Amino acid sequence: MSRLRDLVAAELSVSTPAPITAFAEHLTTVFRDARAVLFYGSILRTGDLSGVLDYYVLTERPPAGWRGFFTRILWPDVSYHEMTHQGEVLRAKVASMTLEQFQRAAAGETKDTTIWARFVQPCALIWAAQEEGGSRARETVVDAVTNACRTAGRFAIALGPQGGAPHALWTALFRETYKAELRVEKAGREVSILTFDPERYDRVMQAVQADEGGAMAPDERARLKKAWGVRRLLGKPLNVARLIKAAFTFQGASRYAAWKIERHTGVAVEVTPWRERHPILSAPAVLLRVWKSRRKVS
Repeated sequence: MSRLRDLVAAELSVSTPAPITAFAEHLTTVFRDARAVLFYGSILRTGDLSGVLDYYVLTERPPAGWRGFFTRILWPDVSYHEMTHQGEVLRAKVASMTLEQFQRAAAGETKDTTIWARFVQPCALIWAAQEEGGSRARETVVDAVTNACRTAGRFAIALGPQGGAPHALWTALFRETYKAELRVEKAGREVSILTFDPERYDRVMQAVQADEGGAMAPDERARLKKAWGVRRLLGKPLNVARLIKAAFTFQGASRYAAWKIERHTGVAVEVTPWRERHPILSAPAVLLRVWKSRRKVS
């Protein structure tokens, strides 16, 4: 058995608080052909349910209609959901894509970096479809996340200092991925990722290196550096394309924006049916109302 796969399987099996698990199960009724539900993000370690929960729902097929057409080209599809659990309102941002797309992206078979860079970080596999004769969906996801860690680890070895310690290799990788992507986080974000549990990242890198069977050959390092150059060039354009797509396909965008505005400004925004259907067209009026309200307060 792969040392890395054993480590990933154990991490994915971590238990999550009841509200987080309940929301994941609720999402399987929203996404009727769901194959698996993954939970990730800072709340996985903090347990703070006042923020927005982050899920990935892996499906059998893309959505129907025009939304599915765009999702086949630019995944994932993004949506916002709310659920009341034991009297408490929970909120979640959900990314969805097919399990097949997830497998390919995690293995580094696409020019995209976001999936393997995201899932080399801790996550939990909360739900997987039960199938007759076994748990193929769960095993497929474990394999995919293992590949995400392997892809990230190999790029880290290629991009980091030769013979460097795990921390130096991961620092180099996350610094490069943040530079390649269109991110809003401040510089140094890679430090906070690694600081939370540095021993965990040491274990992942050691497992990657053990599975690889020794030092990376010079020609393989050169090949990966060249491959990274292509991904660095395409990173920001892909992010921009996804933002444009999300502007027109983000389900629940108005409710998500209203919650964010009230949380950060204290100004309550009514989500009317028209605003729900036309979030982009309604945005200027909403922003004007927030601006006027804040002027009155000041």
